[in-house]
Amino acid sequence: MSALGSTALIIVALLLGATGGFLATRAGERYRRRRPRGPTVAELLQRLVHTGDNGIVVLNRFGDVVLHNPRADELGLIRDHRADPRAREVADRVRSSGEATPVDLSPPEGTVRGRGPRAVFGEVRALGDGFTVVDAADDSDAVRLEATRRDFVANVSHELKTPVGGLGLLAEALVDAADDPDEVRRFGSKIMHESTRLATLVSELIALSRLQGAERLPELSTLHVDSVVDEALERSRVAADTAGIEIDVDGPTGFLLDGDRTLLVTALSNLVDNAVSYSPPHSAVSVSRRVSGDYVEISVTDRGIGIAPEHHERVFERFFRVDPARSRATGGTGLGLAIVKHVAANHGGEVVLWSRPGTGSTFTLRVPAHGPADGEELAAEPDRAVVTAGSAVEGADGRAAVETGGIR
Repeated sequence: MSALGSTALIIVALLLGATGGFLATRAGERYRRRRPRGPTVAELLQRLVHTGDNGIVVLNRFGDVVLHNPRADELGLIRDHRADPRAREVADRVRSSGEATPVDLSPPEGTVRGRGPRAVFGEVRALGDGFTVVDAADDSDAVRLEATRRDFVANVSHELKTPVGGLGLLAEALVDAADDPDEVRRFGSKIMHESTRLATLVSELIALSRLQGAERLPELSTLHVDSVVDEALERSRVAADTAGIEIDVDGPTGFLLDGDRTLLVTALSNLVDNAVSYSPPHSAVSVSRRVSGDYVEISVTDRGIGIAPEHHERVFERFFRVDPARSRATGGTGLGLAIVKHVAANHGGEVVLWSRPGTGSTFTLRVPAHGPADGEELAAEPDRAVVTAGSAVEGADGRAAVETGGIR
């Protein structure tokens, strides 16, 4: 082939290659235009920061905020577009040392209202080029639970020490009075009383520990409310008769609810025992039932000493007693209302308190009613007067409620 022919072939090949490359480039551009544009890596990282549970603040070498997410505002890490001074101070040290450093960013005591974060802890890390990042989380629940655990252990230690110490002293007195039958009987009776109280305390501690998680019960039975009330009243009958307290009960209702029979009977019995303990002799305690919306309400009303407003929420705490001397004299452990609170919570319900000093108290256990099956109707509420948590004094301020999340 001549040199001219070879040159022509080369030129043709180059033209074909250039044309093919041009067409391929145009085809690629058309494909990219048709394909939806996805987020870039930077955009994905920004989304990750802005939707995280932790508060994130990035500071430059001068301590200025260059990036932060909404959670940082919620946790109080940013004030007037500036980072918390404690975070800036730690960031200065981190820029010099290069070592990650923990920081306490909790708000000052007494400045938090409502359910705002009370314990905020984080860490400051170096990002290089003078930048640092503050990564903080709300640890309020963990701090609260730890404080509750410490208080619980301290309270249990104290409450167990008292009857155990009493038993020891009574045993010594019994040995010293071995030759006196009357004294032996007297000290023996006291030992039996203290041992019964100790057994009750241990039993209620075990019951409360099982309920403490406030988780809904996995298996519920359809129960007749009237039967639950009858069994609870039977448990409290002896204590009421001994104190000369009359228990007034409304008529049968036929209401149904879904729940754990043993727990509900225990909770209701605790409410009745509590009413009997704080009622004057020869007075009356009332028990009534009604359906309100999707809930069955069982109310226990006494005409006792009442509860001051500042104690309305605390009465549901473990070992809290409005009148410690009276509670111990009646054999109370200080756990009864705490158990009621957790039984209600585990059933998806609540316990509501109305009380006024000198007037009396009404505790209302509210539990979800049984959902009617096909062709079944929930028993209608009878036409009767019912004493409920808010009916004793309309619009009264003495009202507290405890629900699944705790005391409100």
